[in-house]
Amino acid sequence: MNTPLNAPAPDPSPLVLQVEDLRKSYGEIQAVKGITFEIAPGENYGLLGPNGAGKTTTIQMIAGVLEADGGRVTVCGGELTTTTTSLKSHIGWVPQEVALYDRLTARENLAFFGRMQGLSGKRLARRVDEVLQLTGLSDRAGDKTIKFSGGMRRRLNIGIGLLHEPDLLILDEPTVGVDVQSRASILDQVAEMTRQGMAVLYTTHYIEEVERLCNRVGIIDHGELIAEGTRTELVRMVGERDRVLITAEGDLTGGAGRIEQLDGVHQAGVTNEGLELLVDDATPLLPRIFEALAGSGISVSGVRVEEPDLEAVFLHLTGRALRD
Repeated sequence: MNTPLNAPAPDPSPLVLQVEDLRKSYGEIQAVKGITFEIAPGENYGLLGPNGAGKTTTIQMIAGVLEADGGRVTVCGGELTTTTTSLKSHIGWVPQEVALYDRLTARENLAFFGRMQGLSGKRLARRVDEVLQLTGLSDRAGDKTIKFSGGMRRRLNIGIGLLHEPDLLILDEPTVGVDVQSRASILDQVAEMTRQGMAVLYTTHYIEEVERLCNRVGIIDHGELIAEGTRTELVRMVGERDRVLITAEGDLTGGAGRIEQLDGVHQAGVTNEGLELLVDDATPLLPRIFEALAGSGISVSGVRVEEPDLEAVFLHLTGRALRD
């Protein structure tokens, strides 16, 4: 059973993670601009934003592998920096890049990384078996990972982050590039971890993943946390407005500008397939929208109207679709 996004968040005290005014720049580029949020035990916090929004830079600072220019990260009550090695034992970090030894078997990889995390003896053997079972790889434990599919490698990589039973698991885009079946398996694993009381920081640009998994969501764009809350709280920001998805070809930028001039249209953005609009009530507006598009020389091949969701929230806050 999956944890719904609008479920009540766990008791916020004691907190596993506190991020306060976190900042990072690369020359003149401000990659992260004063981000603040917190995560409680048993809570899955989704950091949602497009590629290049600053998600990876943020979690690298939280994991203590990248030095921040300013701000503070507190893990399990202690301030974490790149040099506070003891606090890092509370964190399991699974980066986007899969880190495995191809010539070792799944069991050998887990045993190696487990020893690197300070495990040994019976505890190490027990945790290797438990992680193999959790990741659904017990029957492939003796196979070299060079033979694994991309999805299997991703699952094993997550398992490595879980070996030492961290208080906080950080997952950076864990389903990118995997097949549908492996993606579902990974999401099930993450849901099970939070049910067992682990705090999870989950970064993604997939709306459906945070809706399925996360208690709360922080929306990040251009290095800033522009909104935060449960799904219910975030959707409330756009009221009862409809999202209109239009498949079209032509001068989409010009068409979006023309549509935004219509009463009842709050946002119009260009997507890979056409246009995405946020409107008060789609039904009476559609004829006027089609007229405006025709006047801009745009050819429409399909229309879909949806109730408000997190995609609509992102469009409302940024003026563009999350997929851009």
